[in-house]
Amino acid sequence: MHHIMRKGVITAGLLSSALALPAWAAKDAVIAVASTFTTLDPYDANDTLSQAVAKSFYQGLFGFDKDMKLVNVLAESYQASADGLTYTIKLRPGVKFQDGTDFNAEAVKVNLDRASNPDNHLKRYNLFKYIATTEVVDPTTVKITLKQPFSAFINNLAHPAAAMISPTALKKYGKEIGFHPVGTGPYAFETWNQTDFVKVKKWDGYWKPGYPKLDSITWRPVVDNNTRAAMLQTGEANFAFPVPFEQAKRLESNSKLAVVTTPSIMQRYISLNVTQKPFDNPKVREALEYAINRQALAKVAFAGYATPATGIVPPTIDFAQTYPAIAYDPAKARALLKEAGYPNGFETTLWSSHNHSTAQKVLQFTQQQLAQVGVKVKVTAMDAGQRAAEVESKGQKESGVRMFYTGWSASTGEADWALTPLFATTSWPPAIFNTAFYSNPQVDKDLADALKTTDREQKAKLYKDAQDRIWHDHPWIPLVVEQLLSASTKNLTGFYVMPDTSFNFDEADLK
Repeated sequence: MHHIMRKGVITAGLLSSALALPAWAAKDAVIAVASTFTTLDPYDANDTLSQAVAKSFYQGLFGFDKDMKLVNVLAESYQASADGLTYTIKLRPGVKFQDGTDFNAEAVKVNLDRASNPDNHLKRYNLFKYIATTEVVDPTTVKITLKQPFSAFINNLAHPAAAMISPTALKKYGKEIGFHPVGTGPYAFETWNQTDFVKVKKWDGYWKPGYPKLDSITWRPVVDNNTRAAMLQTGEANFAFPVPFEQAKRLESNSKLAVVTTPSIMQRYISLNVTQKPFDNPKVREALEYAINRQALAKVAFAGYATPATGIVPPTIDFAQTYPAIAYDPAKARALLKEAGYPNGFETTLWSSHNHSTAQKVLQFTQQQLAQVGVKVKVTAMDAGQRAAEVESKGQKESGVRMFYTGWSASTGEADWALTPLFATTSWPPAIFNTAFYSNPQVDKDLADALKTTDREQKAKLYKDAQDRIWHDHPWIPLVVEQLLSASTKNLTGFYVMPDTSFNFDEADLK
């Protein structure tokens, strides 16, 4: 009961405060998001949402545009040495932090020293662990030396975690910096009411003339899907993400609202444990790929808001390869199973990394499709605790994982983070997330060599070879790439969901 009361109170409060506001405050955009924020320190946040909100006040040296293409932000340019070990970065001059501190090479050093120091136990340490030293060359030039060549390094610096925080604020607040953000971004932090909202307001000292266009943004966590959609219809929110697929039609029928779909980098797949019978047989693995109708799966489980996978890396990721569509061909699946010595199919288990309604639908659909070719699967949808215990913390010998439905999005926008954690031998659980226990020495070599070269053509060749081999080895049943569904009031423009589920609101305005 308490929960429902809270919701009622919030709504009433919102309406009355909206009426009481003077006319000039009209440009406050209310953004309804799906969960609460863990911290406003992007280096210590594991969830994309907290990092997305942090983009109100924080910027990085680099970033991504709304199509996941790399752009310069606080950096003007960079040069990588031929050996791939040093990166010299030229900084945008004349930028200040919101507390008046200068943004310069010293500030970059303070941030990267903090990020690359394992003693700080920051959740995003893995993105910065290759940094050996960060040196100030002059106020607008910084030189970063790596422990080993890592050619995806600039993409790591473009990740939403790699924010530039005021050194003065870091000194002042220490471990509490997550509650007192001070950056170079367009909005300054105003309030964070832990259960209710984060509010940011236009900062007059922003380095980009004429920006931001909004006076303020209120980020409001609304866990319930239907409530989020309802807030758009009552005008209590200007933007909502995610919008449940089943609500799309209703929202589209409202002339004041716009419903937008964007491609995601969320690849959905079923990994097959290639070290265990019958999945140690490549013919069995290939057979299962023909047994699933991806078009129908997209309709049934994703209400049509998903596209059949074109490879093992979503197409918006740099260096992704595309392959001919996998046909739905149950007869071919049965023939391959027969060739593999399983004329009557077999029994096995299918686990899912999530237990929400979409995952449940995927499991049921897959179970029915596999039954038609004689493969009987017992399904289990896991919550986060079960997943950590059964999948993430067990090595190959004790792992009970056979077929595993899950998803992966590579927020660095680059093929290394889409491939290495899922296919390298060194990524077998419990290390990372190669739940197929796939191992191919040539793929390992390709992935390692691609990080050693800064030559784009050479990298493209290596990533193509790795993807070709993985595609041919069938450690996965690739399923679909999800689409992202958001909705907004038509008077809000320039506010986008990006393929990695974070937001781009540089151009946001209320008409």
